[in-house]
Amino acid sequence: MAIFLLLLAAAGYAVWRVAYQPNVTAFAEGPAYLYIRTGTGYAAVLDSLQKHQLLREPGTFRRVAEYHDYPAHVQPGRYRLDPAMGNIELVKLLLFGRQDTVRFELKPFHYLDRLPRQVSRQLETDSFKLELLLGENAGLQARYRLDTCTIRTMFIPGQYRLLWNTSAPALLDTMAARYRRFWTPERQARADSLKMTRTQVSVLASIVQRETAQPTDKPLIAAVYLNRLRNGQPLQADPTLLWPLHGLGTRKRVLNVDKKVDSPYNTYRHKGLPPGPITTPLPGSLLAVLKPAHNKNLFFCARPDGSGFSDFAETYAQHKRNARRYQHRLDSLGIKK
Repeated sequence: MAIFLLLLAAAGYAVWRVAYQPNVTAFAEGPAYLYIRTGTGYAAVLDSLQKHQLLREPGTFRRVAEYHDYPAHVQPGRYRLDPAMGNIELVKLLLFGRQDTVRFELKPFHYLDRLPRQVSRQLETDSFKLELLLGENAGLQARYRLDTCTIRTMFIPGQYRLLWNTSAPALLDTMAARYRRFWTPERQARADSLKMTRTQVSVLASIVQRETAQPTDKPLIAAVYLNRLRNGQPLQADPTLLWPLHGLGTRKRVLNVDKKVDSPYNTYRHKGLPPGPITTPLPGSLLAVLKPAHNKNLFFCARPDGSGFSDFAETYAQHKRNARRYQHRLDSLGIKK
């Protein structure tokens, strides 16, 4: 009887060890993550687990995984593996697709083709599919009421929590949801009081953002452009000249020849706002347009001290003096373009 009980205890321990004993490798730098790409099969999962030495005993994991028919139900995703996990817990985690989310950072981008590249560096999302969706004018209008020119207004830079294998359509829907949440009734009322649509607010905010990185200057610059719009004056915004030349981010100086560029984004030639944003505006830039300063300024120019702040003026004569000081500063630094 004693021998039988010992055998029974030994068998019970063997079952417990295979099923419940912690089997995930502990790493000093923190938890381990298993990435399973879409379309990956069971053999590739095993190979990844072994290649990165994520399991203490790969053999016991295979026994439990195959017993639960995991090889036929591989789920893609990014999975956090806790060192306390036994094989049963680990297999259920993978079998039911209980993946961890990733912190996705959407940074401002000037040109639409930069978005798929940015996404592919952080997520598994099919960048080619995303590029196709962003280029389908009819689809964008039907789903988001935006087109290939204005779709950039829908992307609000910031932190997002997403599944690593988020699909291209799901990614766009997530961005659209964040965009809708930004536009609270109060903010919509502010846009209405300015007699501007959401898209127009975003377009102007994109110009403001390219003019300055100083939060306190943004409402002042927004006021200048709004004053010009009310007066029927052209915006004459230098960053809009560089956008069609793909010069945003690479050019530091606007030349007179740039003002002759044949483009609807040339706000020296064309009155009103350009047809789309020149970058994806941050929330602070959008709020600067919705809550502009109240003044009669019609001009501004970067200060020559390199601080990033601007000098503002109500008259062109005063602005010319400010601009001359700034141009002398660029000349002294040898900045030609």
